[in-house]
Amino acid sequence: MALRTEPDVFLMRQRGREVAAAVGLEHQDQVRLATALSEIGRYLLGVVPTPARSEVLFSVDAARAVLAVEVTTDLSGRQERQLSEVLAVGRLVDTFDVERRDPATVIRLTRRIPPAAGPLTPAQLEVVRGKLGSSVARTPLEEMAEQNEQLLAALEQARAQRDELARLNDELGETNRGVLALYTQLSEELDETNRGVVALHAELDDRSVQLWAVSEAKTRFLANASHELRAPVTAIIGLARLLVDPSSDPLTDEQRQQLELIRGSARDLLALVNDLLDLAKAESGTIEPAWSDIELRVVFGQLRATVAPLATRPEVELVVDDPEPPAVIRSDEILLTQILRNLLHNGLKFTSQGQVRMTAESDGSTWTLRVSDTGIGIPTELQERIFEEFYQVPGKSSGGTGLGLPYARRLVTILGGTLHVESRFGEGSAFVVQLPVRSET
Repeated sequence: MALRTEPDVFLMRQRGREVAAAVGLEHQDQVRLATALSEIGRYLLGVVPTPARSEVLFSVDAARAVLAVEVTTDLSGRQERQLSEVLAVGRLVDTFDVERRDPATVIRLTRRIPPAAGPLTPAQLEVVRGKLGSSVARTPLEEMAEQNEQLLAALEQARAQRDELARLNDELGETNRGVLALYTQLSEELDETNRGVVALHAELDDRSVQLWAVSEAKTRFLANASHELRAPVTAIIGLARLLVDPSSDPLTDEQRQQLELIRGSARDLLALVNDLLDLAKAESGTIEPAWSDIELRVVFGQLRATVAPLATRPEVELVVDDPEPPAVIRSDEILLTQILRNLLHNGLKFTSQGQVRMTAESDGSTWTLRVSDTGIGIPTELQERIFEEFYQVPGKSSGGTGLGLPYARRLVTILGGTLHVESRFGEGSAFVVQLPVRSET
């Protein structure tokens, strides 16, 4: 179509709207394209000399689903630049380009066709062309009335959007107030919690200091009390031995029996005092291992000789299996011997029939020393409690003090190892000592 007079501007707008509707653009896009063409037409009528002829061409790129409009006119370079600066039609379409194709200027606008419109075949485009050819041009008054209706509809839509935006702003404001109130509440609760945590940490620190002081006091008491008790107990044992000595004055059977009872009780009390001293020394951290390379076969031989006299029950066999050579461990020989003697003695006390066996094996980095017995075993729920001071398994009467195993575990820890028990009630127990082959010195 040609653009020469004012009515052609209205026709240009009408054709733009009709083409956009025919190819399937949405109503808002139809209005935008028509408005863009109307603005361009008015500008061209104002700057192009009247005799000049401007032509408008509508085309469809079916492959890309794009509607293109090209307005061919005659503009100077300055007018071309002003066209892009003065008109804001670029916001109404997808692309807006002004290019020089000598001897004319081409203004090109494009708008994407929505997928919902479906593909346009050549036959469909021919139908569209026929409808546009038979379409009657509307008068400027009718086109202005249509434009006013569109403007009113746009204003109504803008008003509805404004109201919706106001409502959303109100909801957002209410939400923000709720979030702020929740944040304030959570901040106050967090501050209160933090104050509680700080107070709890302070209380725990105080309790820790108190417990440390109590532990220190207990250790000092045990050490001092044990030292104070050892001398009179040793004196009682010595006096009782003198009284029952054959070279002393003769005693009646009743007197001799009472003295033997005194001697036995004094020996038990002395053993308890010695255990308390050993435990207090271990807890105080004053035990320093004397590290050296130890031949386990020698240690096992010494234990076999010294512990054998304690196996007084003929129904119980003491078995000490020498480890395969080389059997060398870096440790403290005295402390290691105390640990193993304690475990062997413990096994003999609680085994009434069967055997107590000690074995050793190494995987190259760790020695595993195992003292097993065929006693009555230890219930699962009590297997850790036996390592508590003075604790004895209910129902077992051994005459012990309940300090041997706690002391043995502390010594194993000092040597850099672990001590645990493996037991099933009614099937015996195995106390397992694991020590590194080469401990840090």
